[in-house]
Amino acid sequence: MKRRRFLATSALAGSVAFTVPSASAAPEPPPGDVTGLLAAYLVGASLDSVPAAVRKEASRTLLNYAGCALGGARSDGVNRAIAAFTPFFGPPQATLIGRTERVDILHAALINGIASHILDYDDTHLKTVIHPAGPVVSAILALSERQPVSGSDFLNAMILGIEVECRLGNAVYPAHYDRGWHITGTTGVFGAAAAAGKLLGLNKQQMVWALGLAATQPVGLREMFGTMTKSFHPGRAAQNGLTAAFLAQQNFTSSDHGIEAKSGWANVVSTKQTWSEVTAGLGTTWEVSLNTYKPFACGIVIHPTIDGCIQLRDQFRLTADRIRSIHLRVHPLVLELTGKTSPHTGLEGKFSVYHAAAVAIVEGAAGEQQFSDRAVQNPETIALRGRVSTAIDSSLAEDQVRITITLNDGKNFEKYIEHAVGSTRHPMTDTDLEAKFLGLAAGVISDSQTPRLLDLCWRIESLPDVSVLARACSTG
Repeated sequence: MKRRRFLATSALAGSVAFTVPSASAAPEPPPGDVTGLLAAYLVGASLDSVPAAVRKEASRTLLNYAGCALGGARSDGVNRAIAAFTPFFGPPQATLIGRTERVDILHAALINGIASHILDYDDTHLKTVIHPAGPVVSAILALSERQPVSGSDFLNAMILGIEVECRLGNAVYPAHYDRGWHITGTTGVFGAAAAAGKLLGLNKQQMVWALGLAATQPVGLREMFGTMTKSFHPGRAAQNGLTAAFLAQQNFTSSDHGIEAKSGWANVVSTKQTWSEVTAGLGTTWEVSLNTYKPFACGIVIHPTIDGCIQLRDQFRLTADRIRSIHLRVHPLVLELTGKTSPHTGLEGKFSVYHAAAVAIVEGAAGEQQFSDRAVQNPETIALRGRVSTAIDSSLAEDQVRITITLNDGKNFEKYIEHAVGSTRHPMTDTDLEAKFLGLAAGVISDSQTPRLLDLCWRIESLPDVSVLARACSTG
């Protein structure tokens, strides 16, 4: 079946800058009881207090998650993970998205979390580069097949889980990330524990224990970027968070100060702890409102390069054979994260700004197929990739780039991308998200299933039982 592709165009161009706190800022005084405050908030929070616009953004996040998990469901990494765990699967309690198998809910959370992230096409909280949905939705979607969960309760738990993981990320970023932690895994476990704990009806003390159990299970190293293990991080975070909630439900104890204690999570994994980022405005501001969705299936910091190269290609009808060189001026983090000059696999290509620039010119797109082994090994793309050069420009923000393309005849074309496509400044529209979803779902689930699943995501809040959504993701 022919797969439809979502192609970003210059009409969508825009992004917000990453927030990087000043290194000279004085440390905040030690907090009182951050873990307890979060637990009390989670236990008492209801969907009634969440503005309609925030609930709508959460439904957009869910739709994007469903598309990304479907698109990644049959990838080599997911196939290998299933092969590894098949001998140990428990009773068939939950759906594996985009597949026929049903497995126990802990393994479903793991596998679906891997599938949701393996294309690197998932949602991104730009302030922290956390991918919020994978750990949270993977955990509670599996849980919703074990016990009845209404759509409104599901949406509330999802919003709360995202709130917790992103606020904790805000508190320790960028120092935590700079130490080499993959922040999606290390904070996602809190989001999964909080969301699952909410659906399990944990009391305050149990929620404190769930957060403590999450704190002791950080997972994810940036060293793994460009390999299958990167997608393992949100999957394991979902599984670990769900495990934490189940243990806490049985009064399995942990420290009451797992987040803020001297030897607690924040002080162990980061040299920066901005506690006000966790507590200020709790219940009145919403991190899911800052969520964004990728038009390109790769690391977020190379989106400006792709956006600019596609715009120049389309505007001047550029082809690879006409180009003598492509020069990129980028923020230092771009080369730190995506400096692979000679990627050999599609996964490695997702972390190569050189491949991103070349494939954007050669194919005029940067969806999942442009970060496949086929695309990375394409001779035309390899040749152009060798003519891409970079320079660090510390005056640029992480989501900015200056591009100079020089043709064989000496003519130059330049492009400055101030804000990359697909961000809060110029977000993907509902129509854009639907097109992306349809492209990812095509060939995975049937043509009759696709519009039904899309509709269920949009009206999640009104569903009497969320398990119908999980079943709609199955091919069995």
